[in-house]
Amino acid sequence: MLKSRQPPAARLPHRYEWLWEPLADDATFVLRSMFGARAVYLDGKMVLCFSAGEEPWRGVLVCTSHERQAALQTEFAALTPHPILPKWLYLPETADAFEATATKLVALARRRDPRIGITPQPRKRKKPSTKLRLKR
Repeated sequence: MLKSRQPPAARLPHRYEWLWEPLADDATFVLRSMFGARAVYLDGKMVLCFSAGEEPWRGVLVCTSHERQAALQTEFAALTPHPILPKWLYLPETADAFEATATKLVALARRRDPRIGITPQPRKRKKPSTKLRLKR
C-alpha cells in the first residue's frame, strides 16, 4: 500500500513580519533567526529583534548600548531595559502604544539613528579537534 505524500506545510508569517517589511527593500537588510526571534541587521549592525514568544519575549527588542538607552527612553516612555537582556531596551506587545511606537522605532532604524544598532561580536570559529583518530 502506497502512502500519500502530504504537501509541504505553508510557512506561517511571523507575528511581527509587518514591522520589518519596510526595511526589507534596503540593500543591506539581513534577517536572521536568533533564539526563536528574528533579528534585523542594517549595514552589518543588529538594530531590532522581534520576539513572538511568551513574556518577557513578546515584543520588540531595541539593540542599543547602555549609554544610548536614556535618550531613547526619553522619546519612547514604553521602552524599558529587558528583564533578562538589560543591555537592550524592550517594547512589550502589551504596551499601550505598541504599534505606533514599534513603527517609529523601525523608521528610526531605517534612517540609521545612531542610538539604534550594535556591531555584533564576530562568531568564534570552532577549534579543530586535537584528539588523534585511530585508523581501523
